[in-house]
Amino acid sequence: MPDTFAPGPVLGFDTSAAHCAAAVVSGGRVLACRVEPMARGQAERLFPLLEVLLSQAGVAWRDLSAIGVGTGPGNFTGIRIAVAAARGLALSLGVPAIGVTVTEALAVGVPRPCRAVAPLRGDEVVWQDFPSSAGPALALTDALPPGPPVRGPAWPLPASIALLAAERLASGSDFPRPAPLYLRPADAATPRDPAPVLLA
Repeated sequence: MPDTFAPGPVLGFDTSAAHCAAAVVSGGRVLACRVEPMARGQAERLFPLLEVLLSQAGVAWRDLSAIGVGTGPGNFTGIRIAVAAARGLALSLGVPAIGVTVTEALAVGVPRPCRAVAPLRGDEVVWQDFPSSAGPALALTDALPPGPPVRGPAWPLPASIALLAAERLASGSDFPRPAPLYLRPADAATPRDPAPVLLA
């Protein structure tokens, strides 16, 4: 990781898989981090978990300099929960929200070149090569082609999200609002009834 990080604490969290995960970092140090496995209920658990971690880190909401959030790919509903929460927090606190993909987070602090691989459902995985000028940004497959070595993550996922968000904030570059990264359509069926007409 570079030596340059944003001043002030950064909160990072992720609900893109069967977990509710969050971390608080400052100056390149992880102040608090927790990953709680759960198949559902992330929407109800996320904010109580954030409150606990901020308390453990000795950080108040008003102290945060940015929000880092996992944008997927992963569980459709879980990604939406985290991204919506990050956007709302950023708006209310007046700080930027910075999106980080799962593969970007897995590559934080890992020697390059490397390949970040994240399991999805069934036998499928998503992978990304770092650095790679010719390869795909992200690929979904059930068998990995030859490429750079697959290395384990250097940090727990939420800590990596927060650290990368702090690095991006310190760089001064512009970053778009976090948006969900989906590699496939949602499993939910579309409603049979037409949407109601809104009267002006």
